[in-house]
Amino acid sequence: METLSGWKQVIGRWGEKLAAEYLIHRGYALQAANVRTPHGEIDLVARLEDMLVFVEVKTRTSRSWGFPEEAVTSRKQAHMLAAAEHFLSQHPDSPETWQFDVIAVTRRAGQAPEIEHFENVIG
Repeated sequence: METLSGWKQVIGRWGEKLAAEYLIHRGYALQAANVRTPHGEIDLVARLEDMLVFVEVKTRTSRSWGFPEEAVTSRKQAHMLAAAEHFLSQHPDSPETWQFDVIAVTRRAGQAPEIEHFENVIG
């Protein structure tokens, strides 16, 4: 039997795969996935033309704990910013223009997954 933590990882990875496919279908080029930094993990790094996009993916199997995007708190945003700055320092050839997006995936039994894409979430 899988633990709750193991189940969350399975669902999270499934959501990240779905988000990557969603982005590719919309013309983004996937640069990296599950990038570990001292400040946390960057789920996806994609490129759209001359812009780098750091993507946080939040996946839920119900809305009993709220909408997936609500989990991207100001504290989480601070970690995302620090992780992106670390990534950029390690990849000096990256485009100068970049932004943060959140992709919220909801998977409910018997229904097609719902995907919502929130662009440029950190100003």
